[in-house]
Amino acid sequence: MFPDTRRDLAGTAHPYLRAASAGLRHHTRETAGSETGPVDRPHLDVLHAHLTALHRLVDQLAERTHPERPAAARHLAATHARLWQAADSVHAAFHLLPAAFGDGVCRPERLPEGPPVLTICQRHLAAVHAVRRKTTAADLAS
Repeated sequence: MFPDTRRDLAGTAHPYLRAASAGLRHHTRETAGSETGPVDRPHLDVLHAHLTALHRLVDQLAERTHPERPAAARHLAATHARLWQAADSVHAAFHLLPAAFGDGVCRPERLPEGPPVLTICQRHLAAVHAVRRKTTAADLAS
């Protein structure tokens, strides 16, 4: 008799986030069915961008949730730490793949030569600063 408003809202709420999730699901299906070989650096660069964007989003949601729902905010803070760990691991994997030019090593003291090394390292360093402001080493180790 009455429509389920939760189901109606789920279809229209947060359309960009839903589109990004649908894109990831599609990409996962495509790579599962193909035999194209190992991942390349541009692929990891895009994945790192997605993880750091999720990291920022969860951080903002945790901050907005904390005053009213501290228990939920703690779970979001744990998610924040895990997303950082995932982004850090993708960054490390990026640098272990063969470089198209140079040695491909991340050197914070100087700018990398160009994309995708430039983009992933700059993005990663920006995320490092955000993590250091809000997360302790113990949070990341647990």
